[in-house]
Amino acid sequence: MSETRVDIAWAGKAIGLLDLDAFFASVEQLDHPEWRGKPVIVGGDADRRGVVSTASYEARTFGVHSAMPAAQAARLCPDAIWTHGRFDRYREVSSRVMGIIEDETPLVEQVSIDEAFFDVTPGRYSRESPVDICRRIQGRVSELGVSCSIGLGVSKSVAKVASERDKPRGLTVVLPGSEASFLAPLPVRAMSGIGPATEAQLAKMGIRTLGALAKAPEGELRRMLGVAGPELRLRAMGADASPVGERANPRAAKSVSNERTFATDLYDGPSIRSALDATCAMVARRLRRKNMAGSCVTVKLKPDACTSRTTQARLSQPSDDEEEIRALARKLLDQLWREGTPVRLIGVGVSDFSEGMPRQLDLFEDPAQARKRESMRALHRTTDALQERFGTDAVAFGRDIRLRQATTNTQPQHKEND
Repeated sequence: MSETRVDIAWAGKAIGLLDLDAFFASVEQLDHPEWRGKPVIVGGDADRRGVVSTASYEARTFGVHSAMPAAQAARLCPDAIWTHGRFDRYREVSSRVMGIIEDETPLVEQVSIDEAFFDVTPGRYSRESPVDICRRIQGRVSELGVSCSIGLGVSKSVAKVASERDKPRGLTVVLPGSEASFLAPLPVRAMSGIGPATEAQLAKMGIRTLGALAKAPEGELRRMLGVAGPELRLRAMGADASPVGERANPRAAKSVSNERTFATDLYDGPSIRSALDATCAMVARRLRRKNMAGSCVTVKLKPDACTSRTTQARLSQPSDDEEEIRALARKLLDQLWREGTPVRLIGVGVSDFSEGMPRQLDLFEDPAQARKRESMRALHRTTDALQERFGTDAVAFGRDIRLRQATTNTQPQHKEND
């Protein structure tokens, strides 16, 4: 059900998902009053293979959406106002929004710059109606000059799907006991974690709605999708029980990754390897920031807009060290790229995570090599600290600067895949 003014006696868990509406564009319209009511696009330049990060709702009426090539967006909406974005400002507003949620409950799980789960189960920290709490959060967010949509249900999966039902400024409440009927008629793609590949596999089984997925035999799902199959079935039933503050399955096929599209194709080996090294360094920094270490390294290349090549291999043990990730990534690059082949995009991902896992000592490692490795790790930690405090431009290696100069000026949304 959509927002209701009827008092609700809520029974059981109450989990919300707050999603800021067209967040980057909304902040730009907030800070530029003359842009309000006009189509605004945050993204890279069309002539540098830019991509749309966020489009205001005025721009969306022309068919513009996130991840669309900037050149296509410019054709659809030629009169749009374009801006490259200001992530320091977006993080500032995001932090204030998260503070509003934390005023209501300490159980908050921020999943991206513009999304957060929160637990307002009656009796844990308040006896107030969860619906009233959500209304108050929406009102306080609105006072900041931006808006949000909220989904409220008994689980994170239900809350996430509900948050997408009524945008912008929507509050969709799925009452306890009604989650199965709410989810059943929706297409499987309505649930996060089901992409085109999984959708195609489910379609082969005749499963096209969440209701059909909820009724599918668990054994058949496991055969088709592995361990993820039963978990998807549980979520389609609205019965997943992962608490706010924890991911449902942090070791599932998820990754921390970075991709960079180049303003002009790269052809020479030194430039391509330098770009790969810088991308590995960005991934490693994000791993260290999350206190995560991964065992599987994936490299992706695109020679043109329509072709993608991907390969992966495993490290000997989980790592967040860019030197180790880079060494394996270079070997993978040799499998994907041949001299003279253009490179339009490079991506690096690390998956199969371990949290805070101590590194195993190699009794046979050369002491000099061990000291060099620890010295480099100390350097990377120092660089991390400086960039965290003063921004990414405060200190950078030459490879990082060359990558910035070569790539499109689209700023990513920083929505993690992990």
